[in-house]
Parts: sequence; structure tokens; C-alpha cells
Amino acid sequence: IAYVIAIVMIGSGILIAFLSFFLNAFNIAAGVLIYIAQAFCVGGSIVGASAYFKSKWMEFDTRADSVINRKVNEIGAKINNKQDK
Repeated sequence: IAYVIAIVMIGSGILIAFLSFFLNAFNIAAGVLIYIAQAFCVGGSIVGASAYFKSKWMEFDTRADSVINRKVNEIGAKINNKQDK
């Protein structure tokens, strides 16, 4: 959903820029420039935040898997030691 919103914001900024330029005698109004800047900032921020959280989630997931695997192996070794005796 985040990437879709980012693409829509960036696309709307580009669309508004072209419409304003060609429909307004080759001028872009100040308000349109502000909207374009805000749309690009929001789109870029969404992409950046999404990528950051995805990398942090993968890091957490990797750590959690290693801890779980280590504990499972320890429990399995204890069970095997008890069965050998």
C-alpha cells in the first residue's frame, strides 16, 4: 500500500506540472510548484520509511530465527543426553 501511495503522489506531481505548464501559457504557478514539491517529498519519504522499516524487520526476523534455532537445538541436545543415559 505504501508504494502505491508513493507512486500516486509522485505521479500526481508530474501530472499537475505538465497540466499547469501546457494549460497555463507555459507558466507554472507558485501554488502548483509547492504542491509538486510536497508530493515529491511525501512520495520519497514513504519509499524511504518503507525501505527502512523493511530492513529493520528483516534484521529482527533474522535475529529471532537464530535465537529460536539455538534454543531448539539446546533443548534437543538435553533430550538426547537424557535418552542416552
